[in-house]
Parts: sequence; structure tokens; C-alpha cells
Amino acid sequence: MGIGRNGLAPRMGRGQARRLAIVVAVVAGCAAAAAKANARELVGFDAPGVPAGTIVVKTSERALYLVDGQGAALRYRVAVGQPSKQWFGWSQIDGKYVEPAWSPPYEVKRDNPRLPDLIPGGSPHNPMGPRALTLSGGEYAIHGTNKPSSIGTYASYGCIRMYNADIMDLYQRVRVGTRVVVVR
Repeated sequence: MGIGRNGLAPRMGRGQARRLAIVVAVVAGCAAAAAKANARELVGFDAPGVPAGTIVVKTSERALYLVDGQGAALRYRVAVGQPSKQWFGWSQIDGKYVEPAWSPPYEVKRDNPRLPDLIPGGSPHNPMGPRALTLSGGEYAIHGTNKPSSIGTYASYGCIRMYNADIMDLYQRVRVGTRVVVVR
């Protein structure tokens, strides 16, 4: 469909109108997906005794909060552990990684024996995404994902998954030693 001599679009046939409607729907869907990919927002967060810079994960909300110490926090939507795989308590960030490689832990490999022993960083099959914040005391991390549709669900083996744009944002805001608290 081109522009007519008078600068106006010529009349569309049914097929052209239908194709245009499909294109408009696809563009609208892409815009909505782009908005979801950056799902962080500043919210009120009253947490007496929780120091600024602390990460609080509320599994029941499937949300991660980066506390600012002034009665607010950045809230990110996340995926959390499946009910039988959840953990609660506190930890701290003990490593920060760019394009991390991933070796499936024993339990994951047992449940999915076809997984390779190592998936290189940057691979579209790597579930860690572009950044990872490893947590002390175990095999868990806060990381990106190759399955953005899992965000907002109970999906992992205990790790905290974030949209890739959000883990990249959080990665820049925290340091090794940042306290992480996981609650129901």
C-alpha cells in the first residue's frame, strides 16, 4: 500500500486492512513486552531496622526490593523457587558476574539429565542471563533469565530470576557484601 497522488493513502482492500490490523497488533504487543522487560518501580517500603542497600525478596509477592533507607525501595518483579525448592533466611552477595557460564547443580541435572555439564555465558540456552549475583552459603543466585515469561511465577530451584534489563540495573546498584533477606 503506497501513498496516492493527493498525499492520502488509497482505499484498502479487505486483505490489506487485515494485514495492517495484524501489524498494528504485533507492534502494540512488542511495546507491551518492552514495558514489562523493565518492570522496576519506586514504591513505599517501611522496614524499620533494615539498612539502606539491603535486598529483600518477598516470595509470596514474587518481588525483590532494594531498600533505600528513606521509606522507599525499588521493586522488581521476579520468579522465585517452586514451593518445594524455596528457601528463607538471609545471605549476602559473594560474587558479581558478567555473562556467567552455568553448570547445572546436582538436583537440576538429576531432574534434567540431558542438560550439558556446562552452558557458556552468552548462550541463548544459558538460564543465567547477562548478569548474576551469587549468594553465600549455597548454589543460589539472583540472575537474569532466558525465559522472561517465568517472571512473576514460582519457577526455579531456589534462585531469584529477573528480567534481563532489571538484573543489569540491579547489578550496577549493589556490591559484593550486600545483605539479601528472603521472606515468605
